[in-house]
Amino acid sequence: MNEITVGGMRMPKLGLGNWRLKGAECTEAVLGALERGYRHIDTAQMYGNEDAVGEALATTPVARGDIHLTTKVWWENLAPEAMRRAMDSSLTKLKTGYVDLYLIHWPAPDMDLPAALAQMVQFQEQGLARHIGVSNFTAALLRRAVEEIGAPIVCNQVEYHVLREQSAVKAVLDRHGLGLTAYCPLAQGRLAEHPALEAIARKHGVSPAQVALKYLLDQKNVAAIPKAGRATSQQANLDALKLVLDDADRAAIAALP
Repeated sequence: MNEITVGGMRMPKLGLGNWRLKGAECTEAVLGALERGYRHIDTAQMYGNEDAVGEALATTPVARGDIHLTTKVWWENLAPEAMRRAMDSSLTKLKTGYVDLYLIHWPAPDMDLPAALAQMVQFQEQGLARHIGVSNFTAALLRRAVEEIGAPIVCNQVEYHVLREQSAVKAVLDRHGLGLTAYCPLAQGRLAEHPALEAIARKHGVSPAQVALKYLLDQKNVAAIPKAGRATSQQANLDALKLVLDDADRAAIAALP
């Protein structure tokens, strides 16, 4: 599977999102994804399913070192001591000694960003997080984190799909050679009947969702983590990697509002 390489981190471009998956359903989804070839699993403290993901990690025959695992600290826990407790809890539930990527899930209005990022760096130095990053940061917050504070973040995870452009955020990330992870890359199912996507899909014999997903995955330093609990959805997302979009396809998609 194609990877993005930023700041020393290698992360598969296609990952499995787990928002709203819980319990046995979540565990089975992660196990199925790993069996099908996924090697990028995304979760978060706020999702309430780290224990279910951890059960899959403990059960799968896939080596832990072959899996890129991301989790996130919730915005209410951005004071250093609260972050430490959150990290300890996440590692316990995930049944692992480290995560590959640890993110600030949302910026808090009253957060001490330098202190929070310093704690993230400490997690990295202690080997608890291989790499650190942020999520839902605006372009202005990204510039503050990278240019003013100098934090060694490697990516920003944001909502990004063909109907939601992120040009301002992407410009900052591109300037510093950082990655973007797209959550809700299929706009939570809203793309299935989009006329422009349907026309491109018919041309290639695929689904509109596969067109929308491949459009993101073709972009430099962009990964995507669609939620896919069912085997058919997981396989369809994997099959999207085989799709070859041409210049006309990309121009039509870029012109969407």
